[in-house]
Amino acid sequence: MSWHAALDLRYRRDGDRTLLAHRHDGPLRVLKSLYPESPAICHDVLVHPPGGIVGGDALAIDLRVAATAHALVTTPGATRFYRSAGATASQTLDARIEPGARLEWLPLETICHSGSQVENRLRFELAPGAEMMGWDLLALGLPASGAPFEAGRVDQTIELPGLWLERSRIDAVDDRRLLASPLGWGGDRLLATLWFATGTAMARPRIDALLDTARGLAADHALAHRSGCTSPDARLVVLRALAPHTEPARTLLTAVWRAWRELAWDLAPCAPRVWQT
Repeated sequence: MSWHAALDLRYRRDGDRTLLAHRHDGPLRVLKSLYPESPAICHDVLVHPPGGIVGGDALAIDLRVAATAHALVTTPGATRFYRSAGATASQTLDARIEPGARLEWLPLETICHSGSQVENRLRFELAPGAEMMGWDLLALGLPASGAPFEAGRVDQTIELPGLWLERSRIDAVDDRRLLASPLGWGGDRLLATLWFATGTAMARPRIDALLDTARGLAADHALAHRSGCTSPDARLVVLRALAPHTEPARTLLTAVWRAWRELAWDLAPCAPRVWQT
């Protein structure tokens, strides 16, 4: 049996508080909104009760952050795509961040098990004055558990319209040389991406501060020689890293996210409580 699920998230500012109105169809839901740091910043955890995504499943999230609202969205655990008999499993996110709004999109890793057929699409549209931080951790198989990614395909898109469009396809069989080559994944099986994006061009000193902070933290990390941070546009700073498994990549991205939060928004780090359970 295939699961089709949709979740609409609508964040708005009411006085000094960010409020969420949400509606779901199927097994994709949001837990109770939490405010561990301020009424202005709404923390939410998305849950998928079946526990994994299989061939034929389709999950869709539509997210809107209204002007001056601030949302932080995460998950309680990894998103897992399991082996498929042939049908594609898909997950899509369509997000719109309005003027003066902020979004932190921080789900835990996506694990593509051997034999999975995956389509994962992320789209973030930023209005002038909007800002966001987001990350994506894509893991192929579970090599440390003796379950490498030996079959299957992953199609992934990350899009910020008019700013950044990344489309990739990884085939476990056809792309073995890419996955093994030092010009590709170099034998690693996790690709991590963290970005800071704005709807309005940033001043050069702000870009340089974000770059210097990320590069400084990466230089002292185990992934120093497997990571890099660039700014291809005045509205975007991107950190990329390759790792053999999830933990070192998540540690690096979390450290940079915490530092960027203080630097860019003058907000103390406040990790979601679910990360500590």
